[in-house]
Amino acid sequence: MANLTLNDDRSMPQLGMGTWQIKNVGAATIVRTGLDVGFRLVDTAAAYDNERGVGDGIKGDDVWITTKLSNTRHGDAVAALDESLALLGVEAVDLYLMHWPVPTEDRYVEAWQAMVGLRDAGKALSIGVCNFLPEHLERIVEATGVVPAINQIELHPGFQQREARSYHEAHKIVTQSWSPLGQGKDLLTRAPIVRVADKHERSSAQVVIAWHLAHGLAVIPKASDLEHLSDNFAALDLILDEEDMAAIEALDSPVGRLGPDPRSFGG
Repeated sequence: MANLTLNDDRSMPQLGMGTWQIKNVGAATIVRTGLDVGFRLVDTAAAYDNERGVGDGIKGDDVWITTKLSNTRHGDAVAALDESLALLGVEAVDLYLMHWPVPTEDRYVEAWQAMVGLRDAGKALSIGVCNFLPEHLERIVEATGVVPAINQIELHPGFQQREARSYHEAHKIVTQSWSPLGQGKDLLTRAPIVRVADKHERSSAQVVIAWHLAHGLAVIPKASDLEHLSDNFAALDLILDEEDMAAIEALDSPVGRLGPDPRSFGG
């Protein structure tokens, strides 16, 4: 398992398991299966309503745990994290992320200030954000002097976010990809990806995950059974060549976003 070094000098597994849309009932079994496969990072969120199940699944294991501040709790981050810690059954999380900036409410600076305090108090060992654009990042850094360790954004071969990645790299922010497989839409059946998969005798999902890893991105694909968890984990030893990478790079589209736009989303 490769690790990435964050700007606070902590080391984080590059590949983890996402739990979006995994229900609280059953989450413990899925998470335990993922840990047995070899995953050492589990990503959840208060908004997923599965923190208790995730907590049951990680119990007794040394696992990197990420959770997120809900959009409705920007003015109440301290209590929100305490609730998440209680559900997860831990004294601190490895990474606490602000889930969306919600610019229409304009409280994300206030929330970031509270999160800095939570990091200083030892309740969140690292802090970061999700779905932040450069203008959002600049405001919170100007207000606190603290640069997020991570920005978790929608990123997949159909929407490669090259400008965001360049901005993050310049400011020592790790880019973490959510929906890295394109939400299982038509991405995995696109001809260039299928050709690369056939060439290496691997699955399309492994090819896409290997593409993220080759770019130095942190990546959290979701899977809900042993077959898919094992398939995702096997991407760690797949090495793509320049021709493979170029074929995947050509799939990028400026209109490839599948999720909400951070400029307006407040759900």
